[in-house]
Amino acid sequence: MTGNHRISLLTVCQVWAKAILVIVFYGTGLISQDVQKGVIEFRPSDQEAGVPRLFQLPAARFQWELKAVRQAQRHHVWALRFPSPLPSDVPVNNVVHAEYFLPASPPQGGSRYPAVIVLHILGADFPLSRFMAARLADHGVAALFIQLPYYGKRKPPNSPDVKFLSSDMNRSQLAMKQGIMDIRRGFSWLASRPEVDSTKLYATGVSLGGIMSALAVAIEPLAKGGVFTLAGGGLADILWNMPEREAKAYRSAWEKSGRTFADLKTLVDPLDPLTYADRLKPKQVLIIAGNVDEVVPPRSTKALWNAAGQPPVIWYDAGHYSAAAFILPAMRETIAFLTTGKTSSP
Repeated sequence: MTGNHRISLLTVCQVWAKAILVIVFYGTGLISQDVQKGVIEFRPSDQEAGVPRLFQLPAARFQWELKAVRQAQRHHVWALRFPSPLPSDVPVNNVVHAEYFLPASPPQGGSRYPAVIVLHILGADFPLSRFMAARLADHGVAALFIQLPYYGKRKPPNSPDVKFLSSDMNRSQLAMKQGIMDIRRGFSWLASRPEVDSTKLYATGVSLGGIMSALAVAIEPLAKGGVFTLAGGGLADILWNMPEREAKAYRSAWEKSGRTFADLKTLVDPLDPLTYADRLKPKQVLIIAGNVDEVVPPRSTKALWNAAGQPPVIWYDAGHYSAAAFILPAMRETIAFLTTGKTSSP
């Protein structure tokens, strides 16, 4: 499994066709409004001592609630709620909201499903994450789409400036840490499920979701591996050089306050997947990247790839946004890797 591949850019017409697929994936049938409730007793294992101190979880008892929402021909969808293990100063943000996509068909051979946590992009494109989760479930992988702090139902009403990433870098730092702790609790919930194989737990995501997945997989003992798309290491460099207008405004405000790039690096390095990438070496990892990515530049992807022990990597001829043209081939690679441990490309 060599893993270094290059694929030519798709046409604009194909991009529109794939966008339509994202919209219609969900299915139409409502299923019964049954609610399941349970309690998980988290007791740190011996492996918890090996988790970086910043992300260690103490012993805790937490309740969860699972409510049936929808069914499609090949998967069912459930709404999941549980408390964040790291509460913020915004009460509505302290309930983690997730969607559990469960295959409709029983696992082959009487076994259990592998399971993956799916994380969304910075722009909160939930339909993309739901599309990914649905396609994974259609192929026999239980998928848990988690909303990160200050997104979706976790965003405080009438507070547009309270965001996961903003000019308030202290809040952004705490939000990223909270997100990782929420993901860790999500892994614990998946490991408790009778239909899930707790030895086959993964994480995947695109852009921010890919960066958060890489960090979570690196530090989480339960995680076997993951697929990280349009992600990289060197978080300070990525944030400092993001081309978006809002990001430039954040950088300008940061500099006007007298702080430097070195100050930003000191703040975010403890949350950078590159800091812990050596922990990915024994894990099952695939990286999917764009060779002209203007947001997560190839140098950042290559830094993460090298530090992670040079796992399989697929390069598309695309930038960060034009990579939308490759949603279907990237999804096929993700499914193939999480179900077989191999890429579908030669």
